[in-house]
Amino acid sequence: MSTPHPPAGSAARCPWPAGAPSAAPAAALYGPELDGDAMTALYEELRGVHGPVAPVRMAPGIDAWLVMGHRELLQLTREEADFSHDPRRWSLLREGRVPADSPILPMVGWRPALLFADGQQHRRMRAAVSDALAGINGHELRRSVRAAAEELIASFAGRGEADLVAHYARTLPLRVITGLLGVDDRTGRDLVEAVAGTASATSASADASRRMGAILYGLIKEKRRKPGEDITSALLQHPAELTDEEVLHNLVVMFVAGNQTTVNWIATTLRILLTDPAFRSSLTGGHLSVDDALDLVLWRFPPTQNFPARYATRDMRFGGQDIRTGDMLILGLAAANADPEILPADGAPVVGNRSHLAFGAGPHTCPAQDPARLITRTAVDTIRHRLPDLELGVPEDELEWIKSPWSKGLGALPVRFSTPQLPQGTVPPQSAQDLVPRRTTPWNTVPLRPSTTVPD
Repeated sequence: MSTPHPPAGSAARCPWPAGAPSAAPAAALYGPELDGDAMTALYEELRGVHGPVAPVRMAPGIDAWLVMGHRELLQLTREEADFSHDPRRWSLLREGRVPADSPILPMVGWRPALLFADGQQHRRMRAAVSDALAGINGHELRRSVRAAAEELIASFAGRGEADLVAHYARTLPLRVITGLLGVDDRTGRDLVEAVAGTASATSASADASRRMGAILYGLIKEKRRKPGEDITSALLQHPAELTDEEVLHNLVVMFVAGNQTTVNWIATTLRILLTDPAFRSSLTGGHLSVDDALDLVLWRFPPTQNFPARYATRDMRFGGQDIRTGDMLILGLAAANADPEILPADGAPVVGNRSHLAFGAGPHTCPAQDPARLITRTAVDTIRHRLPDLELGVPEDELEWIKSPWSKGLGALPVRFSTPQLPQGTVPPQSAQDLVPRRTTPWNTVPLRPSTTVPD
């Protein structure tokens, strides 16, 4: 799981990206002072000073460009000839200026996976991942998510209070996604812990990344020996003939991008329901569907606020900045969604429009966004009906946010309630394997706007 470092070059470079004035060092997007709730204001400050592309610092000594313009981000994601996904083109890495223990390396270091490939190599791996995901039975997935959601709600319903991050939003995707990968409960918990450590951008990230690799290597060995009805087995058996190493790193991409994103999407939607009366009444009154609500969250509070990375293949003028060959460019998804150039002039919320960039754009658009939507929609719909008098347990300004340059998520969401509406005979699943949907009918046969009621 170590990241290869290409030979160091000889060219000297300035301590921030080209075009960043020396009197104004790049804004730091890391460290203990990072406040997820304050990031929106920081993006607007950067936009006001620098325009749609701003100099930022992602880790000590690691400077990059944050692409915040909606138009510029679309260009970044669509033009692979100018903006490569391969971090081996990254100048700082090529020049040996990225420490081996840099907290950013587990997220941006090269891996043989679709996220770090261009052209034909990317298409080959994406075909395997897309086909593996397409084999999921959407009806079974929705049933499994609902069963797991109701079991989790039943586990804390008697207390009248809960932390909907720890007890629900973080636990539910874990059970579903690890089941889809073919991982048992205990291994799944270890894997989620390792993934969270990898994405935290701290000194412990490298060790967490190694633990994550060891867990997945063990899973691949098991599935080579005894294939099952799961995504890991599907990748191993795909005609693209992925190597074990390619399967491992594509699983890493799927899990890192899929799990925490879904956790944040669920938790943020529930937070808005609890803190925004107009949002809640529109949903409860039928003016908004659950899918409309989910899209509003993706516009206003995308689960992934920044995403790594592209690397300039030539010197160019881009977004008002002089970009040099090998510069790193970060996808500022949250900032691009808030670009005033594309939002309604009257400030009205964007409804019925999925041109947001929460899942990226171009050839590398997230291939798992529809299963993620189904999981999130079912999770939100179920808890709304089972805990109809749910309310926030602390003042809104006391909510805690995770500290990550990548992820926009709550550390906790304390709630209270008094009249849970539980189904009769809720039976907890015995393991994550009980939640694996059978791979018979593609997930995309599930209606996008399901019934607004949850059957007993």
